[in-house]
Amino acid sequence: MFTFQRIIKGLLLIAGLVILVMLIDAGKLSAVLDKEWIDTEIRGQGVQGKLLFFAIAGLIASFGLPRQVVAFMAGYGFGFSDGVVLALVTIIFACVLSFCYGYVAALVFKPSKVPLRMQRMAAFIRDNTFVSTLMMRLLPAGSNLLVNLTAGAMRIRRLPFFAGSLLGYIPQTLIFTLIGSGVHVDHGQRIGLGIVLFILSALLGAHLYRRYRQRMRAAMEPGF
Repeated sequence: MFTFQRIIKGLLLIAGLVILVMLIDAGKLSAVLDKEWIDTEIRGQGVQGKLLFFAIAGLIASFGLPRQVVAFMAGYGFGFSDGVVLALVTIIFACVLSFCYGYVAALVFKPSKVPLRMQRMAAFIRDNTFVSTLMMRLLPAGSNLLVNLTAGAMRIRRLPFFAGSLLGYIPQTLIFTLIGSGVHVDHGQRIGLGIVLFILSALLGAHLYRRYRQRMRAAMEPGF
């Protein structure tokens, strides 16, 4: 049940992103998303466009924008090669920011007032931080923002946490950047390959979940 639900959810996200970009290209969402702004300010603007994407996407992602969306849009705007690098840098930047939000919040609120779920998650991450964080990032489940806030609030060791996050972010970043880059060229092959890779990634995550489900059950929340 876990594997089926997460795969379906991921496939729906992929379909939604592809449809969104097609609607933008067709001008159907011009009142909401300005395609001309994307073309003039982001795509084809070199370092300036990348910095603008990094700043805006990173800030929004630090407040909960799914990292898969960041990767998809990076692939859409910059192609696969540049998009992967930019997406990873942006996503880890957002991770650091939300970690800092949690750290600052803990200075205001007493640790005893931290929700029990966050305390359990922190206990899980603190036990072999690098491996635990890596596993959580690989799973196609769990709240990315909640993990970051918890790690900051509960003073999880930063270096292994960020290193595990960065490594764990790579598979889905590759997949969704590939799908995003396929909107412009040979879209059928790239999107199809991305879907296959996502299913394989989800199956790997499900295998890890089954191995560690007793510990993960207390720590993880549903959703991306």
